[in-house]
Amino acid sequence: MGQESVIYWPTHFGPDFPQNASWDHARNILQRYFQNITSFSAISSFVRFNIQDPSQFITLYKETDPLESSLYLSSVLITIHYLMSEITKNYSQVDRAWSILPAVYAWHYAIHDYLLNGSFHPRLLVGSILISIWGSRLTYNFARKGGYYFTGHDYRFPYLREKLGAVGMALLNLVFIAPFQNLLLLFMVTPLYITHSLFSKASIRATSLSCLDWTTVALHLFFLFIEAVADEQQYVFQTEKYALLSHLKKDQLKGDYKLGFLWHSGLFQYSRHPNFFAEQAMWWVIYLFSVAAVQEASGMSDSSTYFNWTMAAPFVLTALFQGSTALTEKISGDKYPAYADYCKSVNKFLPWFPRRTHYLKNAPKKEQ
Repeated sequence: MGQESVIYWPTHFGPDFPQNASWDHARNILQRYFQNITSFSAISSFVRFNIQDPSQFITLYKETDPLESSLYLSSVLITIHYLMSEITKNYSQVDRAWSILPAVYAWHYAIHDYLLNGSFHPRLLVGSILISIWGSRLTYNFARKGGYYFTGHDYRFPYLREKLGAVGMALLNLVFIAPFQNLLLLFMVTPLYITHSLFSKASIRATSLSCLDWTTVALHLFFLFIEAVADEQQYVFQTEKYALLSHLKKDQLKGDYKLGFLWHSGLFQYSRHPNFFAEQAMWWVIYLFSVAAVQEASGMSDSSTYFNWTMAAPFVLTALFQGSTALTEKISGDKYPAYADYCKSVNKFLPWFPRRTHYLKNAPKKEQ
């Protein structure tokens, strides 16, 4: 397959494919957003309109495409997170919003649809609930590790700042940390937007979930369970390790506590990052909501219905995890001598049985 075929295949669909699920629709929304966000007259007109007649805000909200309005909100958040991180030199501002913003965007699509139609679309309602459950659990896990303390931060950022220097870190924040991550959080939820864009003005709306919708719900809850178990196992291990180190010397520790990281128990003996694996899988599963919407709108179920522009979000998220996990493992490898053997024994993401040679070499010795 040549380069032109590779580009043509995911961007051109049959005549029955819904236009709002095409790449052209997304490009038009983005073009309108960039024109308005870079136009001083458009911004000043919006401000004057809302100051002069605040009661018309709901009308304006209903008349504005919800993807476009969510892009405006994201622009405000990018500015706030960038300024806060540069002022405090704490670059984890977006991390604190990571588990919250997807639920905000999901309910934004669901409520906007409700205001237009007087009822919730079942797919939007269920999708918003699932993302809210995901976000609530992740927020709790982040909070108990001190993530919301003023001084709380991702341990990788000080490492990067040391390597890049102050100027390099400021540039990374300007290009990647603040804008890229905020926009990714928005686009991760766009599979729900497909349902909104296809059915908010439809004369006939579904009153129940399809088989694919129910499959999506089941898969999402399954991967949510895996992530919750992995996070709990990691939290308990780290808590116990530091409790032991407060009373014992490192050479007095045994098993994984002596190694310094979790390896020979729980999900971490089958995957080095089972929580990261589940996180990526959940957002690929959320993408299936857009597939269900396309199939419902088109009446088709062939291969073309499984590809629409919102696939870019889980794809980019997966690429982000590849890069961020490589940095995580570089730091762990420098800190723990046995981590290299762990990498040789256990898959990075996909859970599978460990390779025995390195596993047995570093396995805890049984008490005589």
